[in-house]
Amino acid sequence: MTAGEQHVSIWSLPERQGRGPRPAYSRAQITEAAIRIADAEGLEAASMRRIAADLGTGAMSLYRYVPSRDDLVELMVDHALLEMDIPERPTGDWRADLTLIAENTRAVWLRHPWLSGLVRPRGSFGPNRLRLLEFAFGALDVGVSIDDMLTLLDMLNGYVERTVRGEIEWKREIRQTGMTPERWMMQSAPYVRELLDTGRYPMFERIVKDARLPHMSTEEQFRYGLERVLDCIAGALP
Repeated sequence: MTAGEQHVSIWSLPERQGRGPRPAYSRAQITEAAIRIADAEGLEAASMRRIAADLGTGAMSLYRYVPSRDDLVELMVDHALLEMDIPERPTGDWRADLTLIAENTRAVWLRHPWLSGLVRPRGSFGPNRLRLLEFAFGALDVGVSIDDMLTLLDMLNGYVERTVRGEIEWKREIRQTGMTPERWMMQSAPYVRELLDTGRYPMFERIVKDARLPHMSTEEQFRYGLERVLDCIAGALP
C-alpha cells in the first residue's frame, strides 16, 4: 500500500464481494478452518490453498470473502479473542477485571500458540478486540487520563505477552529437544558452581540460592509477576 493509498479495513467490507450465486461459505467458516490448521501446524501452514482444500473448494473462490493474507490473519486474531470470557461491563473492581483479562489472554495464547509469533504494530478494530478494549479501559476509568490508561494497559499487555511468549517457547523447546527447564538447570549446575566459586557474582549467587520463582510452576510464575504489575498500576491510580 502506497503512502497516499487509503487502508480499507476487512471489517468495513461486505461478507462477500462481487455478484453471483448465494455465498457457499462465510468468513467465520474460513477463519475457523484457518485457525484449525494454524493450531495444528503453525500459521504459515494456513494458506488460502490449504484452507480451500480443507473446505473442499478452490483457493481463488476464497478471495471473494477474504481479499488478502493480512485480512485473514486479522480475522483469525479477532476470532480467537471471542474465546475470552469477559463480561459485557467492568465489575467496578479494576484489579479483578485486569486479572481476568490477563488470565484469559494467557489461556487464549496457550491454545493458539501462533498468536505469539505475530508482530502487528497497527491496531486492529475487529468486534471482539473492541469489546475487550471497552472492557479494559472501562475497568481503569477511575479518575486517570486516557493517556495514563493507554500506558498502564500497555505495561500490563507487555508483561502478559512477554511471559506467555516465553512459556510457549519453552513448550516448543521441550517438544523438539526434550529439554525441560528442570533438565536444563541440572545440566547447567556444574558451570553454575564454577561461577559461584569465583565469588565475583554476588547477585547471581542470590538468584541461584534464594530465588523461589525459577522453581514455581509456569502458572505460579505468571501470577506472581502479574500481581507485581498490578501493584505498579495501583501506585499510578488516584
